[in-house]
Amino acid sequence: MENNYHVPVLLKECIDGLAIKPNGVYVDVTFGGGGHSREILKHLGAAGVLIAFDQDPDAQRNKIDDPRFHFVDQNFAFLKNNLRLLGYKEVDGILADLGVSSHQFNEPERGFSTRFESALDMRMDKQGKLTAAEVLNTYTEDKLHKIFGIYGEVKNAKSLAKAVVTGRVEQPIETLADFKKAVAVHIPKGKENKYMAQVFQALRIEVNAEIDVLESFLTQTAEVLKNGGRLVVMSYHSLEDRPVKSFLAKGKFRGEVEKDFYGNEQKPFKVITRKAVMADADELERNSRSRSAKLRIGEKL
Repeated sequence: MENNYHVPVLLKECIDGLAIKPNGVYVDVTFGGGGHSREILKHLGAAGVLIAFDQDPDAQRNKIDDPRFHFVDQNFAFLKNNLRLLGYKEVDGILADLGVSSHQFNEPERGFSTRFESALDMRMDKQGKLTAAEVLNTYTEDKLHKIFGIYGEVKNAKSLAKAVVTGRVEQPIETLADFKKAVAVHIPKGKENKYMAQVFQALRIEVNAEIDVLESFLTQTAEVLKNGGRLVVMSYHSLEDRPVKSFLAKGKFRGEVEKDFYGNEQKPFKVITRKAVMADADELERNSRSRSAKLRIGEKL
């Protein structure tokens, strides 16, 4: 099941990065098709434990039948509380693969992909209230400009936002076709796919509050990892990679690392990967999605 759902990226590097102890407690906060989780279980002994998080109902169909495996149908923003509920104050390792799974892109009705004509939904959590259509139809021009510019790094974010606000007066923007009709003149010729991917990325990040959720999650990892425990995070664009890199290096997302009275740096992690780990030529050939993956590893001090 998991192969057509989502091929795990940098699988060996993730497992090596976790430095798995056979009787340890590990957390895969982005279960998806379960590829990484299955590999972690292979390295655990009878006393080992794996806890997997995923808020996407589709991911639940991939649950693993194994007494060492626990599934939590929640967003990883609720990491600490859910671990406590299961009776774990501390864990030995945490893995996060921040990419949207291939499966989500391949389901037209989810509205994640620019390849299918569908309603503009983009909720990772189907219980969530905010959809991409709602963002496009209710946000102010200024707010849309910021979202397209910051989250999508769209070059003509200002004129795109204006076109959306003008277009929705004539007819609400509910589907991909509605959106393309409203903004047609602003889509650069010959670069349509890349441009739309950037716009969709911006909308997806806003709908799912992805950056806020990521920062909340990273902060909690420092509280729940044991000393010497590993944090392994894979990101796919600079907006995710930046906070991960900053948090591992400095223990915060903005500003410089804090120091104590004696000038010692106060940060929770030692960086294991000075430079991000990237896919090699073999993997790039096998799995095109690995092209933009950046893996960073930290060890709890």
